[in-house]
Amino acid sequence: MSNGINAGSSDQVLHASSVAIAGRALLILGPSGAGKSSLALRLIAFGAQLIADDRTRICLQGGQLLAACPSDTIRGLIEARGLGILRINPGDLASGPLPVALAVDLGRSESERLPPRRHIDLLGYELPLVLRPQNEHLAEGLLALMKGARQE
Repeated sequence: MSNGINAGSSDQVLHASSVAIAGRALLILGPSGAGKSSLALRLIAFGAQLIADDRTRICLQGGQLLAACPSDTIRGLIEARGLGILRINPGDLASGPLPVALAVDLGRSESERLPPRRHIDLLGYELPLVLRPQNEHLAEGLLALMKGARQE
């Protein structure tokens, strides 16, 4: 497998899209139809790189959670409802899996204006988690968070 992740007991394929921002991966979680591909496309329009659409392989290596495209057959492909399957150049992501910095769950809504820090456990790794906010600036906010940090 050319994704740089050795298949084994410490890896898993998630029903998630993923993009690379500033050299780190963002996992986009949620049920079918929640908007994972739409959010990924919006982030790509802002300069993110597609890692994988709808399925992302994660693994724990050296104490880091890593993400990669699970197969060459879907690498560089993303579904845009109403337009079809689009081919997007994955850029320099062929060098291997990227460390995962953040997950967003589109299946759960954030009701708080200033939410508490949330986390999700993936393969025993505690990863920061953002829920879908009730506003229109999710993509822009995720970009800012991935390139900066959340104020304490």
